[in-house]
Amino acid sequence: MLPTIAVLAGGLSHERDVSLRSGRRLSAALRGQGLTVEEWDTDAGLLDRLRNQRPDAAVVALHGGEGENGSVQTVLEMLKVPYVGTSSQGCRRAWDKPTAKALLAQAGYSTPDWVVLPHSTFRELGAQGVLDAIVDHLGLPLILKPDQGGSALGAQVVRDAAELPAAMVACFAYGDTVLAEQYIEGVEVAVAVVERDGGPQALPAVEIVPESGVYDYTSRYTAGLTDFFAPARLSEAAAKAVGELAVAAHRLLGLRDISRTDAIVAADGTVQFLEVNSSPGLTETSTVPMAIETSGASLGEVFADLVNRAIAREA
Repeated sequence: MLPTIAVLAGGLSHERDVSLRSGRRLSAALRGQGLTVEEWDTDAGLLDRLRNQRPDAAVVALHGGEGENGSVQTVLEMLKVPYVGTSSQGCRRAWDKPTAKALLAQAGYSTPDWVVLPHSTFRELGAQGVLDAIVDHLGLPLILKPDQGGSALGAQVVRDAAELPAAMVACFAYGDTVLAEQYIEGVEVAVAVVERDGGPQALPAVEIVPESGVYDYTSRYTAGLTDFFAPARLSEAAAKAVGELAVAAHRLLGLRDISRTDAIVAADGTVQFLEVNSSPGLTETSTVPMAIETSGASLGEVFADLVNRAIAREA
């Protein structure tokens, strides 16, 4: 008898709509593999459902908030429900961007220089003085982003110091702490990592060329606003380097099953780690399905295999 799979999507984060789109696409792909699939929202009824309609396995297709910070994963672990995705501890490491950057930097990988400051610092020490200090320390251009979260929500590229106050306000709308990072010009890539019998393997990198020049929320999820190249137009050495970086991030942060690392290949060939996503998007404009197809597999095949691995892992 084929297993019954619960695809967990939706939730109450800013990324709810994206998560629902990922969940629908993933559910259709798994049904195409002959599996029985139910789509469950992560609302107040989730615990009762997990107890009373216990699935053979769950797939976490949540983005942002409880879906990526380890909360839903902790619930699944407590109830001993097998699930596809990173464990709660790994999620917490990946969810916090400064932590992920620090761990990769300590391991010897390049990442743009950064500072992290909470809203209270600007309020207590004077916003303009703190902004001036950030520019003096990091220079321009900068990219501001919440220290936690995904889909580039709140991310702002700043090329002129006069733009900083408004960009900071926009960033704080999505979190209480801001990560200010040197903005590196270069080729932006997303590299998916999938675990197979031989361990985590990097799929072909996907090159991202947004029409606006910045891969923000609108560019990510509006068809036609970004050009994608799969595989990325990189030299053999650069393609190998971004793959090695993605596998290293997957391992160092304790991720599991599938992840996506975002990086920049600078003009000098240096590969710069930006961030890693433990629950990558699976929408029609998301890079992970593109990478899977470029590798010669299908979304349904890859996730059906991960479902089987999750069930065997719990057993």
